Amino acid sequence: MSTASEEELRGAGLRATRQRLTVLEALRDRPDAVTAQGLHQELRQAGEPIGLTTVYRTLTSLADAGMLDTFDRDGEQAFRLCGDAHHHHLVCEVCNVIEEITAEEVERWVGDVAQRRGFTVTGHRADIFGICARCAT
Repeated sequence: MSTASEEELRGAGLRATRQRLTVLEALRDRPDAVTAQGLHQELRQAGEPIGLTTVYRTLTSLADAGMLDTFDRDGEQAFRLCGDAHHHHLVCEVCNVIEEITAEEVERWVGDVAQRRGFTVTGHRADIFGICARCAT
């Protein structure tokens, strides 16, 4: 019997290796984005025998397959497992928590701006950075 993670990997065209399953499960339900070094350190502290290079390669392959969103954190790439539907993000610059927001309002704005300027949109990415309510207090 296969797990949901195995099915997700196969659906993305990836083999369900032990390393991919380990990384995917470590990212599940995580509210923030994590760098490869940060995730490697967490996995090692949890007793998981996985190398840093393997974590980098696994995160990159999952991102390339569209399973992870990537964020720039002080010049280093951070990764987060997000939902499948088109969405955007609210990113807290203090605690790095990331909230997914539905795309409706952003899509409307993108369409209006493009139409006014005679521009054909082929894609976009809109992340909003600031301080979350928990860190603001």
